[in-house]
Amino acid sequence: MDNDSRSGWSRQTFAVWSRAIRVRNLIGYDFAEGSVSRKLAHISYREAYPSLQILPRSRNWWARLKGAAPECIHLDENISWIAAVLPDTLYLRGKRANRREPVRPEVSLCFECLSDTFASELESFPGRVVAFEPDPAIFTQYFFVATTDFEAAGLAPETSAAINARLERSTETCRECSRGATWLWFSQEQIPSLDEVELISTAPGEVFCGKHGARKLLSAFEKFAEANIFYMNLPYGDAGTYVWI
Repeated sequence: MDNDSRSGWSRQTFAVWSRAIRVRNLIGYDFAEGSVSRKLAHISYREAYPSLQILPRSRNWWARLKGAAPECIHLDENISWIAAVLPDTLYLRGKRANRREPVRPEVSLCFECLSDTFASELESFPGRVVAFEPDPAIFTQYFFVATTDFEAAGLAPETSAAINARLERSTETCRECSRGATWLWFSQEQIPSLDEVELISTAPGEVFCGKHGARKLLSAFEKFAEANIFYMNLPYGDAGTYVWI
């Protein structure tokens, strides 16, 4: 398979995925097999994010007409760090697939609100995770793919095999506490891209329980002075990987 040089995805998958994200941001439509199907169905923002303060102008008539996602209150002052979060959604070669019910709507968040809104859910995820730290200079998407979706999502076969092998290794103890480790974290220094299949197989990484694995991920994000993440989701299924493009 012809792979994109920086990410371990096929070039076709990378191009289709990027186009779908851009079009979704413009018109807010789902992509079914071969056609635009229906306006995205989800629970209300208030139900999904009851403690989140929403920027009023992001919910005015013009924002609603454009189909723009609501923004947290802090994006009125600081837009150097922003992430568009679709908690329950995965894109399979550009096609939107729901991975939890009910499906929560997209929301744009600063880092503080991202952490406040989703840290607890990240920490409580019971499955196994291999997570790769993104390159802050070039990444635009950071998302979780369950092992059952590796092929459908377009992850390169050799990369999938290496990640699966790491997920199947025997459980160690979290480096921060006595709990069993369920997260394996790879820094940019250890694995700069998903093309480094040999490093995915051999690099030691850092092992954490769910609580400390989630905190490691958020700590890495907090260190980025700037970020413009077009798409991020939350873990689902029994096991999988957090990857970036």
